[in-house]
Amino acid sequence: MSEKMSPKVTASVLISTYNWPWALEKVFWGFFAQNRRDFELLIADDGSRSETAELVARMAARSPVPVTHVWQPDAGFGKCRILNKALALAAGERIIVTDGDCVVRNDFVDTHIRQARPGHFLSGSYFKQTPETSAAIDEASVASQACFTPHWLMAHGAPARRMVKVIGHGRLGWLMDRLSGASPTWNGHSASCLRSEALAVNGFNEEMGYGGLDVEFGLRLNRLGLTAWRIRFSTVALHLHHERGYATPETRAGSRAVKERTRALGLLRAERGVDQWLGPDGAAQLGPEDRVTRYPAAR
Repeated sequence: MSEKMSPKVTASVLISTYNWPWALEKVFWGFFAQNRRDFELLIADDGSRSETAELVARMAARSPVPVTHVWQPDAGFGKCRILNKALALAAGERIIVTDGDCVVRNDFVDTHIRQARPGHFLSGSYFKQTPETSAAIDEASVASQACFTPHWLMAHGAPARRMVKVIGHGRLGWLMDRLSGASPTWNGHSASCLRSEALAVNGFNEEMGYGGLDVEFGLRLNRLGLTAWRIRFSTVALHLHHERGYATPETRAGSRAVKERTRALGLLRAERGVDQWLGPDGAAQLGPEDRVTRYPAAR
């Protein structure tokens, strides 16, 4: 583990992953192409096999920003638990949360930082891709940003009717967001808030399995006094195609019950949250079997 780290960063990007290095490599390409460099990447790894650690080490060796890989043993679906550990380690004033299956446009981090405003968390969106489009996304198309254009996407199998997702840039994206009728919630593929706000609600609720865990976190941010600020069209994340074998009716029902309890009682803090992974001084204090590997920016 390298202890040489870059100077203080503005934002910490939390990227959840589990045993899919093929997709995670594409995600790294998106962050290598960002139009600013004052952020860090935290790979929140929910018990992946060694192939993911090898991929992270290889990509970190060429990353223009610092990378931290935090890994916990595989004990079933533990996304909230590993996100809390990444949150405990985060150095940025702001946290930006996305998934290890979302390839982001080069304005993604800048949009989350530039549109931040007091009293709000930011709520983005994603554009689901077909298996063909997902496979076609390569490093060259991400570096050139071609894969975020309607022409490239339609040429590689994306449905033409969804191209509104990628036409918003700058002022047009801002205007489209203000006119959108979609109800904004915390979306785990593209959302952000101050780290202090996430800590105030005790981070992510570790009672939650798959289904609604993002919305539940957003409900507690609402209880803190924050409302969602929509950036649905201001930036874009291409969601790579995959199946969800972990999304069983039982896990969905259990998570739904936790979410509705949070809503009904107006709960602010998660009972099982990030405070488990913080010491008395506020520094990260993870479990004995957890692994943290830090890599400085390569250039």
